[in-house]
Amino acid sequence: MPFARIARGPNRATNSTIHGTLCSTQESGNRMSSISANNLKTQGVSAIAEALSDAPEAMVSVRGKDRFVVMDIAHYRYLRECELTAALAESHADLAAGRYVKESVDAHMKRLAKLK
Repeated sequence: MPFARIARGPNRATNSTIHGTLCSTQESGNRMSSISANNLKTQGVSAIAEALSDAPEAMVSVRGKDRFVVMDIAHYRYLRECELTAALAESHADLAAGRYVKESVDAHMKRLAKLK
């Protein structure tokens, strides 16, 4: 299933990067390594290193069910940067579309209190 572009306009390069990342993540999902909890217990960090040698992420299974994902810190930072870039693009799209409220701090706090 292809991913849709996030927004249109001046952020096309950012959107293209995010779109490419999402598609490559989707494609690489079929190649994710797996580590059993037992292997992790007996082999420790070396089991993680081995699983990450051919994939950016590895699934940790407990009693045959996938429970956790591990990755090296560089890949985590890259994904975090992608997440923040996507959030920024979404914020820019909201501003461009007029989906925001300009108000005082007091008015903002009263509006938030009504949401509870």
